[in-house]
Amino acid sequence: MLGTSRQHVVDLVQRGTLRSHGTGVHRRLDVREVEALRMGGNPTRDGRQSMWLHTAVAGRVVKDPDGSLARARTNIAKMRAVHRAPVPWLDAWERLIDRGAQAVVKGLVADTPESVDLRQNSPFAGVLSDVERRKVLAAFRAVDGRVQVPPA
Repeated sequence: MLGTSRQHVVDLVQRGTLRSHGTGVHRRLDVREVEALRMGGNPTRDGRQSMWLHTAVAGRVVKDPDGSLARARTNIAKMRAVHRAPVPWLDAWERLIDRGAQAVVKGLVADTPESVDLRQNSPFAGVLSDVERRKVLAAFRAVDGRVQVPPA
């Protein structure tokens, strides 16, 4: 259902991202909880951190749409040179960027499965300065440590 390895699911259980029932080596998972994780309803810590970073990127896109989108296009061109074969997520980012800054901002912060996937391969590296990125990550760590994510 998640499209991941068995070991990744075990890691999700051990981190507390997914709850399991049972003892020993056999674990039972609640299908609703797995489905919520798959659909982005119960994001992992990495997913929440990515959302924070991309919210900051969205703010930069609002402040400097031309510069931010130009940086993303440059990064996409560099990634295409490395990957050579067609890469669906690069195509998806290009389509989103072609629709303009407002569409990009919505895509950066949306809670849809497509946006969650796109954030995993973001072409917005370098849009935030290193200092800005560190500040965002520090703020995330401070807030995320106090927030309890409710189970699905």
